[in-house]
Amino acid sequence: MGGTLTTRFEGFGEHAVDFYDGLAADNSKSYWTDNKATYLTDVRAPMEALLAELTAEFATDFGSATVFRPYRDVRFAKDKTPYKTHCGGVIEPGRGAGAYYVELGPEGVRTGGGCFHLHADQLARFRTAVAEEIHGEALGKILTKLEKAGWEIKGDRLATKPRGYPADHPRLDLLRYRSVYAARTWPPDDVLHERVLLDRVRKAWRAVRAFNEWARDHVGITEQPRR
Repeated sequence: MGGTLTTRFEGFGEHAVDFYDGLAADNSKSYWTDNKATYLTDVRAPMEALLAELTAEFATDFGSATVFRPYRDVRFAKDKTPYKTHCGGVIEPGRGAGAYYVELGPEGVRTGGGCFHLHADQLARFRTAVAEEIHGEALGKILTKLEKAGWEIKGDRLATKPRGYPADHPRLDLLRYRSVYAARTWPPDDVLHERVLLDRVRKAWRAVRAFNEWARDHVGITEQPRR
């Protein structure tokens, strides 16, 4: 993640949200160039420091920490704006196999966990596990608990039942997911700029630990080659 890993997290910089408000209004190379120093000091360095402090608890047996690149992949996108209007960081073993996610953007700080994207082999393992009573009921209880605690359960879902499963399957709602994750957002407030944000994110990640461990154990990383 760079050379700032030993830096103590003290919150995101004073101009972090303003930077993204401006980028959302003017997603251009000239804006990025003029304001890159703000991105590096108020956004990127604090995000790296935040992940560094959380690594000891969440990355030891789960994966590695990454701050996502600020540039969008526009090769196949209709939207050709070059820069992401948020900064995301994650600890994960591999995409889809559970993730401790945190994001800073105009809407504030967002945290999440679960299966954000599933390749075909991962989706097959996900559905096999959901269809089994023990593992499927365990996931159902995990998601219900998160929802009751104020988390949003989101993801890509089929409009109908997946092929090969009966219409009266007791966990049909879960089987319809092609990706599923839990998300929680805090609008911009003073905490965003303070060290106490570390505790807020840590508490949120602890809440999704069971979900992530279920994903790691029953979905795992993809065996398909990267395109």
